[in-house]
Amino acid sequence: MLQIAVIIPAAGASQRFGLGNKLDADMAGRPVIQRTVELFVKRADVASVVVAGPHDDAAFAEFRDRHGDKLGLLGATLCRGGRAHRWETVKAALEHVPGDATHIAVHDGARPAAPQELIDRVFQAAERYAAVVPAIELSDTIKRVRTERDDAGPVDPLAAILGGGDNDGSSKRDATKRIVESTQEREGLILVQTPQVFEAALLRRAYAQADLTSTDDASLLERLGEEVVVVDGDPRNIKITRRVDVAMAVKVLGLKEPAGRAAHKKF
Repeated sequence: MLQIAVIIPAAGASQRFGLGNKLDADMAGRPVIQRTVELFVKRADVASVVVAGPHDDAAFAEFRDRHGDKLGLLGATLCRGGRAHRWETVKAALEHVPGDATHIAVHDGARPAAPQELIDRVFQAAERYAAVVPAIELSDTIKRVRTERDDAGPVDPLAAILGGGDNDGSSKRDATKRIVESTQEREGLILVQTPQVFEAALLRRAYAQADLTSTDDASLLERLGEEVVVVDGDPRNIKITRRVDVAMAVKVLGLKEPAGRAAHKKF
């Protein structure tokens, strides 16, 4: 039987989420990061879970104060993540993975709605293949765009009153517009999700490379020339990026707001 250690990167800045960190967002009484950890802690094939939080002292202390007790009760280990990049966070978490783990799974902290049948599918494939990722087919048209300054941008009446605007006295705001350059052929393209699962020794070898620039862990193995096998992903496996995604994930999981004390006061 596989002995899988799960790494959950949780050090991101949540720049597109707006105010607050998306991993702290309330999902029917529990924060997103706790919902994500709960996907794995009761599985017999998961031997350990490592959550890699922010790197900076103050941010990590706040993260630990907010989530440490609850994640600890779930059996997860907390560690510092990277300074700026996801690969730095995963590399830091690798130091806390037990040596007897046969495989290492990496799962986005912002994917709290991954169905168990998806996790089953990926883990079962990992019994046969050294590197496995889930993915879904593209269904929408893909276009390449470029961004340009829009000199015909909207007028800002307040700027005119306060004396702002261009030198000619106009109150035109600086603005940008996106212009379609081309439509891309989507044949053979897929949208890759997590958890991504790898033989432990292979992932450690991938992270021993000099150049670790990457957007996901599988790309580091691709750079080594290793085969990465794709299994069916699941559209319910939402990655929370914006606030509306939280409500969608709550619906996917079928969660209901707990009665009694207001949810935002529970953690």
